[in-house]
Amino acid sequence: MAVRRRTALLGGGVAVGLMGLFGSFVMAVMITAGNLNQAAAQGAVSLAPGTVPAAYTSLIEQWGTLCPELTPPLLAAQLYQESGFSPGAVSPVGAQGIAQFMPGTWKIYGIDPTHTHTPSVWDPADAIPSAASYDCQLAKDTASVPGDHTANMLAAYNAGPYAVISAGGVPNIAETQHYVENIKKLAQSFTAATTVAFSSQAAGAIYYAQSKLGTPYLWGGEGLASQGYRFDCSGLTQAAYASVGIKLPRVAADQWYAGPHPSRDQLQPGDLVFFSHDPHDPSQIHHVGIYVGGGYMINAPHTGAVIRYDSIDSEGDYFGATRVTTDGAAALPAVQSNGTIANGH
Repeated sequence: MAVRRRTALLGGGVAVGLMGLFGSFVMAVMITAGNLNQAAAQGAVSLAPGTVPAAYTSLIEQWGTLCPELTPPLLAAQLYQESGFSPGAVSPVGAQGIAQFMPGTWKIYGIDPTHTHTPSVWDPADAIPSAASYDCQLAKDTASVPGDHTANMLAAYNAGPYAVISAGGVPNIAETQHYVENIKKLAQSFTAATTVAFSSQAAGAIYYAQSKLGTPYLWGGEGLASQGYRFDCSGLTQAAYASVGIKLPRVAADQWYAGPHPSRDQLQPGDLVFFSHDPHDPSQIHHVGIYVGGGYMINAPHTGAVIRYDSIDSEGDYFGATRVTTDGAAALPAVQSNGTIANGH
């Protein structure tokens, strides 16, 4: 929030083949470079496809390069952290719009890039450029402060530039420290990269999901005893990764941001594969499965079916994949019961 509050706002033959693929994967797991720092070093910090609603993509790509401290993935992560890309978001303390400006801050820093109307905090065409402009102004204001200039810029967006200047860096405010850390980690989910590191937890997540094969599907199921230990699609993926110590959000569309996004030809067992009603809008994701190799996933498909192996083409609207990471999942902002973002804390 700018400037924000101090309070928290198949058949057997297929199964055998898949087990062989999975076994080969387990033997071959290795760590490769694929994070935001590498992409930056290659001069290729751009948005990963499908991570931003299409209506905002060009705005974020254009304004995310306004100053050296800002990148399109970082700006996207900041907007997602602030509002979940909701242009009508209002925080409990009155921060407004997709970039969560406080009214007093908006009066000073809100801009209309077209110079044709009074800037509106509710219009992403104004609010996104304003957020980038304000970020870069804060980067200038804190340029003499030692340390990571991007971290100082984000901290100033959260707590104000005076707090950063007075502290000589990111201030010792838990909310601000979490804000900076989470956005920098979350930016990796929005970054296009040619390589994506393998997940060391993937084998355990697949093992858990395989143990549930044949379990009847239940809409809203999270595997609770009161639910007969049944699952729906995102309940299964959430439980699978919980079994290896990674906490995922409950809803498939929110799980999409829990790590970087491998292309289809980069898929590895353990990746979450997603399906969307709109091929350009991640908010329209309606289904998720766990990839196991060979074009197949462990799938909790629909009422009347059981958890089973299915082709990732069986849903008909494949959207993309996420390689779940501990940092990526931990950085996700909390979604409140009313659907708004609680800024993670």
